[in-house]
Amino acid sequence: MFINYIATKTLNMLPIIEKDETIDSILNVYKTDLGHYYEPYKNHVYRVFNFAVSSINSKEDLQKLAIAAAFHDIGIWTNSTFDYLQPSIKLARNYCLTNELTPETTAEIELMIDDHHKLNKVTTSALAELFRQADLVDLSLGLIGNGHEKEYIKAVRNKFENKGFHWFLVKAFLKNLVKNPLNPLPVVKF
Repeated sequence: MFINYIATKTLNMLPIIEKDETIDSILNVYKTDLGHYYEPYKNHVYRVFNFAVSSINSKEDLQKLAIAAAFHDIGIWTNSTFDYLQPSIKLARNYCLTNELTPETTAEIELMIDDHHKLNKVTTSALAELFRQADLVDLSLGLIGNGHEKEYIKAVRNKFENKGFHWFLVKAFLKNLVKNPLNPLPVVKF
């Protein structure tokens, strides 16, 4: 499977990937599950994807990043849970099996999803570490740049507006805190 995408190049900056066929086809399957969070989640996915692909040259790694980005938080909506890593991994695994991706590719995508909220560096996969850092750039609203220039972060965030995504996460966290006070952040790992 080859990734088809549309990118724009801005002056003195990395290109911003505006459209990716793999991401769009995956997210369209879950449009009903996402409901009115479809666009906010899609924009989050594209922000993370752009922050991750800036260091990638291989078509295979681009494909892995697109799949991981599309699925990484989807379990919040498909399983109505804030403990969403395993549901997200399961959906990604099914996608990989359906599309006959290799077991090695599938395992790396699963690792990217499983470790994207890890507090420590991912040492078992450079791609998973890159993905973790990219998600952190977006989760921190760009305050943690992980090597990206502020202008690039701002350009990506302007292209793919937040549309309430971070506010949704805050509300989901608070709801989970009330339900599970001893485990308010089940997706965070060390």
